Amino acid sequence: MKRDIIIAGVGGQGILSIAAVIGMAAVESGLHLKQAEVHGMSQRGGAVQSHLRISDSPIASDLIPEGKCDMILSVEPMEALRYMPYLSVDGWMVSSSRTFRNIEDYPPEELLFEEIRKVKNHILIDASNIAKELGNQKASNMVMLGAASKHLGLSMKSLKGALGILFAGKGEEVVKLNEEALQAGSDAAGTG
Repeated sequence: MKRDIIIAGVGGQGILSIAAVIGMAAVESGLHLKQAEVHGMSQRGGAVQSHLRISDSPIASDLIPEGKCDMILSVEPMEALRYMPYLSVDGWMVSSSRTFRNIEDYPPEELLFEEIRKVKNHILIDASNIAKELGNQKASNMVMLGAASKHLGLSMKSLKGALGILFAGKGEEVVKLNEEALQAGSDAAGTG
């Protein structure tokens, strides 16, 4: 088993939390993990991305070569497209349809969605709206993780277990909300 995943978005969207849950689930499942992160600008709105490499055998490098990525998991559609050269022919593009207009000449949404839909294996959902329906828009990152869950090579049980460990200090209600968001994203993507 091997999965090379790029997680992308902008500051404040919970990219590093998604990476932490996947990483914890992988380690708790006895898998090897390498991770590299770029935090971009320190304020909200700067680009953030994480390379995650998960395998049942040792991994030499923490960076994913172009054309070799199994999944781009993005909380923002333009950020998803930024990493398209990394995606393998059979890779998955999983993106939220909610845009974050952090530049003046942000392209029209439909052009972004059109490019994402050109990827053979793609999932495009409005994670923000799903999280809002659950009662907390901040959980949209876990909705996106749920949407990608079937293609990560990790069980839903291991992802929920990692959530429980990582968010335990925030209280049972926060853990429950994030578990519900994870499941809602899985259901919305038809992976559930």
